[in-house]
Amino acid sequence: MKDIKTVGVIGLGALGTLYAHLFTEGLGKDHVLVLADKDRVVRYRREGVWYNGQLCDFAYTDAAEVAEPVDLLLFAVKFGGLPAAIETCRHLVGPETTLMSVLNGIASEPMLAEAFSSEQVVWCVAQKMAARKEGNRVMVDPVGQLAVGVPAGQDDAHLRRLTAFFDAIRFDYELPPDIRVHMWSKLLCNTGCNQACMVFQCGYGGIQVPGPARDTMLAAMTEVVAVANAEGIPLSQADIDHWDSIMSAFPPDGETSMRQDGKARRKSEVELFAGTIRRLGASHHIPTPVNDWLYQRVMEIESGY
Repeated sequence: MKDIKTVGVIGLGALGTLYAHLFTEGLGKDHVLVLADKDRVVRYRREGVWYNGQLCDFAYTDAAEVAEPVDLLLFAVKFGGLPAAIETCRHLVGPETTLMSVLNGIASEPMLAEAFSSEQVVWCVAQKMAARKEGNRVMVDPVGQLAVGVPAGQDDAHLRRLTAFFDAIRFDYELPPDIRVHMWSKLLCNTGCNQACMVFQCGYGGIQVPGPARDTMLAAMTEVVAVANAEGIPLSQADIDHWDSIMSAFPPDGETSMRQDGKARRKSEVELFAGTIRRLGASHHIPTPVNDWLYQRVMEIESGY
């Protein structure tokens, strides 16, 4: 399998912009295509995209006009846009294309595996960054890292190829012992923290002190542990305590992505968080009243946009 020399990025939210910037720095503009449909490409070129105060010099590209598959294809769209993004880029995936998603939750990797090949999908968690998007301006500090891996039993050829690429461009990453457990642990964090901050309209400060937001966050996480265990994922109270300690050190005025979505009147990722836990809970006959309530409240908030 040849080295990664060409990259496609679809989706220019906060994370898409971050990784398009880092990959462009590492490989050069001509080797990193920021993919979209024709109308969106025109808008990107007209309005520009800023990363940490600097105008990005990206290779904005109409995906339909690209003939050759790329070596690495990164999906950074919102979850609701993933099916359309898959179709937009289907012709850019060859038998040796490595696929990766930086979407939250645990749903996007199986979707990519179903659309293409499970052997080509490297599972991924974007972590330890603070990213914010306001209009066409993205602010990231720190940039964090990607945790990557493949499930037990899957050929790791694409993982080894990806980490060799990361090493070559000096890109920070982690190799967790079990990527599925790692992804579920991040889901536990997001399901509690993201949703509580959106519903109670607070920054991290609201979940760092006793009160309804913090109580709701911890209760939602407890439900994730129960569902994860039923799925064969060994989460425990220790995982809740781990994430609680991390979030307690965040700036009180910092904001989760769902809080930012609520303020900007954007559709959130509630389906990836409470939606996932409610569906899996029901399949295992595990009640999830806190996530049921959070899901309903987010639906009510979004219905007012």
